[in-house]
Amino acid sequence: MAVSPHLDDAVFSAGGVLAVLVRAGWSVRVVTCFTASVDDPCPFALSTQLDKGLPAEADYMALRRAEDTAAQRVLGALPPVHLPLPEAPHRGYGSAPELFTPPRAGDTVGAELERLLRPHLAAADLVLAPQGIGGHVDHVITARAVAATAPPPRTCWWRDVPYVARAPRAADGPPPGGPAATGSATDGATGEVTVDIGAVLARKTAAAACYTTQLGFQFGGAERVGEVLSAVARTEARRAGARCGHGETLRAGDRARRVLETLAPGQALPASTLTP
Repeated sequence: MAVSPHLDDAVFSAGGVLAVLVRAGWSVRVVTCFTASVDDPCPFALSTQLDKGLPAEADYMALRRAEDTAAQRVLGALPPVHLPLPEAPHRGYGSAPELFTPPRAGDTVGAELERLLRPHLAAADLVLAPQGIGGHVDHVITARAVAATAPPPRTCWWRDVPYVARAPRAADGPPPGGPAATGSATDGATGEVTVDIGAVLARKTAAAACYTTQLGFQFGGAERVGEVLSAVARTEARRAGARCGHGETLRAGDRARRVLETLAPGQALPASTLTP
């Protein structure tokens, strides 16, 4: 089970690992936290769709949910789960800088997110979630909710793309939402594991390309998706000192780490080998 803050984060950040798991025979599902359509959005929220060339009357989140469904189909994952929570611009964060501030005392969405996530994560053999690198408030809240609801030994934390792409070395410190910040590593110490995604990079790229409303903003255009994701994967492999050419690196609890250390295209421990 992968827990994505927004409708693209899991694929952009850990789509390679998800594709490798699918090829190895795992049942993979992505739960996205903040996907609710909102009638009459505030000016800042509305601007986030207008600047992508979408008309004001368009249901922006419905378009994005459809993109996500298509992306998961390309990965070979199960149909995604879209939780009915509003993104930060609909919760009073009224400008781009405000999106990168700590969660406000009056923002109670975290408790509701924990309640909604529990039934999805309870039976998961492996949980993937964002570290919260970059400090986006929705990413931080998601990481904290996962830390509060998922078993630490079975949880692994991806490095958030696009933030690591913009400053890969600057993102080496403890993130504001992941295991080092939340204390989620206390039961099952975390360590970094880099998974070789070279054989599935084309599939990750094809899945990422399904998020058509985001490609100009995130990649500079649809034609650059493969170039950017390949560069990120090369940089991540070098940063980790991995022997592979293209990698995704995650911090993982001990049981999750044992799974990730075996991952190669078409090869992984079956879920049944994980003991409770």
